[in-house]
This record gives sequence, C-alpha cells and structure tokens, in this order.
Amino acid sequence: MASNGENPSQKNQVVVVLIPFSAQGHLNQLLHLSNLISSHNIPVHYVSTVTHMRQATLRHHESISNVHFHGFDVPTFVSPSPDPESDFPSHLIPSFEASMHLRDPVRKLLLSLSSEAKRVIVIHDSAMASVAQDATNIPNVENYTFHSTCAFSVYVHYWDRMGRPPVEAMHALKVPSLEGCFPTQFLDFLIAQSQFFKFNDGSIYNTSRVIDGDYTELMEGITGKKIWALGPFNPLVIEKKDSEGRHSCIEWLDKQEPNSVIYVSFGTTTTLKVEQIQQVATGLEQSKHRFIWVLRDADKGDIFDENEAKRLDLPNGFEERVEGKGLIMRDWAPQLEILSHNSTGGFMSHCGWNSCLESITMGVPIATWPMHSDQPRNAALITEVLKVGLVVKDWSQRNELVAASDVENGVRRLMQTKEGDEMRETAARLKSAIHMSTEVGGVSRMEMDSFIAHITK
Repeated sequence: MASNGENPSQKNQVVVVLIPFSAQGHLNQLLHLSNLISSHNIPVHYVSTVTHMRQATLRHHESISNVHFHGFDVPTFVSPSPDPESDFPSHLIPSFEASMHLRDPVRKLLLSLSSEAKRVIVIHDSAMASVAQDATNIPNVENYTFHSTCAFSVYVHYWDRMGRPPVEAMHALKVPSLEGCFPTQFLDFLIAQSQFFKFNDGSIYNTSRVIDGDYTELMEGITGKKIWALGPFNPLVIEKKDSEGRHSCIEWLDKQEPNSVIYVSFGTTTTLKVEQIQQVATGLEQSKHRFIWVLRDADKGDIFDENEAKRLDLPNGFEERVEGKGLIMRDWAPQLEILSHNSTGGFMSHCGWNSCLESITMGVPIATWPMHSDQPRNAALITEVLKVGLVVKDWSQRNELVAASDVENGVRRLMQTKEGDEMRETAARLKSAIHMSTEVGGVSRMEMDSFIAHITK
C-alpha cells in the first residue's frame, strides 16, 4: 500500500521539466519538444516567466495538450525598444537577466515533483544552466543541457579554441570568425552559464544526424557525454487550414506559380536600419521577383509592452509599385506555412537555427544574411556543408550596408539560375532524407526512441 495518500502509479512515473531561455527562437523550440515528449504519454512541465509563457503559447501554431505550464513572476525588467544601430539585440538583456530569478521557483518545483515521481528529467536551455543548477542536488533528478543551435556551430566554437586543428569534417570549409557575434556583456552572461554544464547527464540538440551527424559525433568525442540529436522538433507536415483559419498571405501564395516567390524575413531579434530597409526594398523591386517580406521591429523583452509601432520607412511609392507582385507583412507571419507552400522557392534569412531548420525540412534553399550569435556559423553550414544556400551578406563585410544590387543578385541567383535550381534539388533531397529519418527504422526516430527509453528506464 502507498502511504501518505500517494498514488502508486504516480510514484512509478517519470516526469519531464523543460526550461527554455526567454527569447522567441528558444521558447519555440522547447515548446515543440514538449509536444514530442508528451506524445509518449510522459507528463511534461514547461517553465518560464509569466510574460514569456504568454508569448510562447500565443505564437505557437500547434495545439498543445498534456503540457503543464508554470509561469513564474520575476522582478520587473525594463523593456526598451530595439536599437537599429546594433546588430545584436542587447535591448533584450534585461529580460534575460530577470529570467535568472527563476532559480528559486524551479528548485521548489523540482523538489515538489521529485517527492511524487519516480524520476524527474530536467531539460534546460544552455543559457539557463544556472537556473537549473539545483537539479544536481536532488537524488532522483537528471539534468540535460539543450543546445538551441546545430552541432556544427557548437563544434566550431570548440574547434576554434583548440586552434583549428586539421579535422576531415572541417577540410576546406570557410568558417567565419566569432568576432562581432556577441557583445562582451552577453558573452559574460554565457560564460557564467557554462560553468554549470559539468553537472549535466548529457546534451540534446534540435538537429538530426542526417543534417550534421559528423559534428554531433565530434562533439561526443569532446564532451565524453551522450548526445541526443532529437530534431527536427518542428512539424514536418503542415496541415492545410480551411479558408476561415487561413492567413491572407497563404491565400496570396495560392495564386502564385510553384517556386516563384522568395520569402524574406530576418527573425525576431533583428531591426534593420532605415538605409538598409531602403536597399532591401530597391533590390527586391529590381529583381522583378515575387516576394513576401516580413518587415517588423525586433521583439522587445516584453512583447506585450505596447508602444507606438513604427511604420518602417520604405521608399516613396514602393508599395504601390510592387502591388500584386510583393507582399509586405508588418505583423507575425506563419513562417512554417509559408515555407511549406509550393509557391515558395527561396528564403532570404538571418539564419537563426529555427529558420534554418524550418527551411531545410520544407526543402527551401536559403539566401544567407547572418546578423549575430550563431547565425554566421549556421550560414556556413547551409552554404559550405549542406550546399543548400548562397551568401548575400558575407560575415567579413558585416559592418557594411548590403547594397540593393547585392539583394537583387542574391534573389536572381537563387530564383532564376541553374545554380539556384541545383540548390532547390539538393534541398528537396535533404528534406526527403530528413522525413525518412523520422519514420520507423529511421535514424531520427531511433534517436528519439533511445532517449525516451533512457529517461523512462
């Protein structure tokens, strides 16, 4: 008999706690993983600040069931507007620092869950390691670090520190330097987190061995700990919505020819300078290609802290001249639906890892324009290793304005040359290999099954 009113079946249960970092590209990935794990009938708890919990669920396009959400209060943080002069979203740092106050509520949650469950599995974003540190001191809690980027980008970081030794998988690759990727203040923040990695029981990546298996293996060699490549987390098949639930941009795409539209979006952490917006607009117009361009300011630390949305400056008469040919979107865009649409033939992207994965899994090649963080190295994976993209902005020229002619050339090369067609074919083959890998007997399915077996043993 179970004493103290315990439910005997509960005591046999394994529960999973996910702790995302408080930026959109991180919140989103662990919400997708929550869905994947809960589909194995494992209770999942997703933890964030009240504000970021609301943000994550508002923007998530899938239905979320069987996930317990824990939104905790943290001290009020300033939420300044983004600075177009800064490539890195330093305006988000106060919200990142505020989320470090989740340590105490997370510790209490883990103690509570560990008293009721057989085992508690914590999966924390690498940038939230200090918040999860108390997991180490609770006997029936295991702690896994989640890396929100590809194994390639993480490996390159270690390879750099080792002095770039000769490695077959890195042979003849042009790998951008880390210079300019992070401001000192944020690097210090990351270094403070990394001291807690030694306590983890393994690492999880939102990638697939089909995409960067060589680098996953190299990382296993460096860390000596088990790595699970459990991605891609995003759904691979996007259900077509009926006309009522469809976004107007999807209806517009329905009227276009296959592979005729380039999708342009620089993610949730980038705000372009006015001069750069003008150059992009001119380049898109001169390319004579159909496009969807998401033109919005970067997220604030608190996206619900409303102030007057800026009407970002486009050249005079631009919208009238491109009417019917181009669509400007100033609000949240259904990116997966756009990328999965057969009229979309290319993606001009900042190369955040979410965007890269979504594009790869939908078979869409990328015109790369990295802005900060892991993006320059993700762009190198896309162009140098996978050969499913081309360079619009070279990282060595990161402080230069990208001219309209560069934008025009990037669009034309991707959308109307033999080189672009070959990239689309390569992207289609990679898409197919990824989809097959998630089916029974496929490498990604086996990896997920192995992880689920490992945590429920």
